[in-house]
Parts: sequence; structure tokens; C-alpha cells
Amino acid sequence: MDGKKRLNPKIIIIAAVVSVIVVIGIVFFVLHNREDSYRVIKVFSIEGSAVIKRETLGEIDAYKNMLLESGDIVSLNEGTMTLKLDEDKYIYVEEQTEFELQATGSSKNSKTKIKLNKGAITNELQSKLNGESSYEINTQNSTMSVRGTIYRVEIYTDENGILYTKVTVFEGSVAVRLVYPDGTVADEETLIDKGKEVIIYEDASTTDYLTGVRDIVYSELPDSVIKLLQEKGFDMEAGQGNASGSDAKGTTESPNEGAGNAMTESTATEAEHTFLTVTFMYNGNIFGTQQVNKGECATQPVLMPAASGSWDFDFTTPITEDTEIEWK
Repeated sequence: MDGKKRLNPKIIIIAAVVSVIVVIGIVFFVLHNREDSYRVIKVFSIEGSAVIKRETLGEIDAYKNMLLESGDIVSLNEGTMTLKLDEDKYIYVEEQTEFELQATGSSKNSKTKIKLNKGAITNELQSKLNGESSYEINTQNSTMSVRGTIYRVEIYTDENGILYTKVTVFEGSVAVRLVYPDGTVADEETLIDKGKEVIIYEDASTTDYLTGVRDIVYSELPDSVIKLLQEKGFDMEAGQGNASGSDAKGTTESPNEGAGNAMTESTATEAEHTFLTVTFMYNGNIFGTQQVNKGECATQPVLMPAASGSWDFDFTTPITEDTEIEWK
């Protein structure tokens, strides 16, 4: 013998097995405890004809449970389609709608941007977004951001080529900014709260609000949206026929007369209302604005500029003049 001890084969086998078990345990622990590193975006349901345009593959016919990627362009020609993002976000797509989907981050820190090119979508965020997450919809003349809500965005044009964006909020609150023809974005936000809507227009020279923030006109919504709201238990009876509004320049002439899903209220009714501006200030800057009928009350914004503090105002007080409200 050479004086060296030979290892028992049984000991070698046992050591190898133990090592494998340890490695498997470490891998399982890491995978089990890590945060989600990807997002699941898919076609949740579809009835009709839809196409997904992907840069690497071209056009693909959409189908149920089809996984989507960031950068995909979704086009629904006819029928209905619902997309599911992560586990708590849904996009209900209407006919003749096209949008580009940008989705980054993880399922816990998601960043979603939707560029709506034509048509209309209703968005449902079942959970509030955390501080690192965002959900934004962009059209040619406006941008909308939310923290957790149900709302619809529609774009359309009239016979004169004027572009309109209509934002209708069923639950929660949406912050809207104007986007001007040169691409610049307004610093000032307008908050659209539950039960309210607004219409934005863009012509060859400017972008502005066609209406003040008004009650939802449910009669203008398509049947598919009404059905969706009924399924979710919304009571729409109180909102029927309560719409009021005027164009942002204080005139009663609407450039949207006769257009597809345009306003149906008479301009004479609009002229009966005087709109006042309520401006919400935070640290010397404009946090947002509301347009309120004279004599009515402002609505406390759902979104807060800071974790602590409150608006220095009694929201049961009727608004009789343009008003600034500070966060303290």
C-alpha cells in the first residue's frame, strides 16, 4: 500500500447526493422568494376579427390566450376583445380600434403605456398602482395617467378633420394633460373624477377643451360599454340626461356638430351654464384643475400630492368665482 487511505465509495455517493440536495434547495429558495421579473400580457377573450402586428413577425391573427409583447400593435376590426395585463389590469377593446402597447417592468413594478391611434378602449385597474408603477394612455392631443380606476378613452374626427379625445371616468380619477400640435405637453393637469367626462379637440392651430368637466352622457356610450358597466353593477339611471358643458373658449358653437359619437346636448343648454375654474396648488405649483358649474361644489381629488396633509377647503362650499385651493 502507498500509505494513502482510500475513500469509502459509499461515503462518496452520500456526499454527492447531499450536495445535489443542497443545490436544489438553494435554487428553489431563490426562485421562490425572488420578485416577479416578467409580465404576462395576453388576449383574455376574443369574438371577432383582430390582428396583432409585431415587428419581428409581421401580422398575426389574434386568438384566445395569445401572449403579447411590448411593442405589439393591436387592431380589432369587428367583434369584441379583452386583454389581460398581469393579474389585475384589463383592456376592453371596441370595434375599429387600433393601439400600440408598451409594457415594461415587472408584474409588481409595472409601467404601461398605450398609444391609442383610433377607436376606443375601456380600462380597468382592479388594484391601486404602487409608487413605482404607472399606467398611461396617449392620444395625439392628450395624455392620461391613473393610479387605479375604470375609464374609457375614445378618439374620433369630424368631417372637417378636427380630432377629438373623449375621456369618461366610471370609477376613480384620471389626470389629463393637453398635447399641443407641436408635441409639447401642458404643465397643467385636469382631474376627471368618478361620474365625469371631458372632450378635448385639436384643429390646425391649437389643442383645447371642447367641454368643461361634465356628467357622463350615458346615452352616447355604445351598447358594449353599457353591457360591461351593467355586469360590474354600475347604476347608470341617475346619470342619464344630466350632461352639461360648454366649449373651453366660452362659446356655444361646437366644431363637432354631426360627428359620429359627438355631444348630443343642444348648444342652448350649454350656454345656460357658467363654468368656473378650481385650481389645486401644491408647494406653489399647480397640481390640477377642475371646471365647476357656478353655484355647484368642487370635488375633492382622489389623487393626493403627498402622503400627509389635506386640502385647505370645505368641499361643501358652493363655487361662485375662480378659486385656488392649497394643500397643507
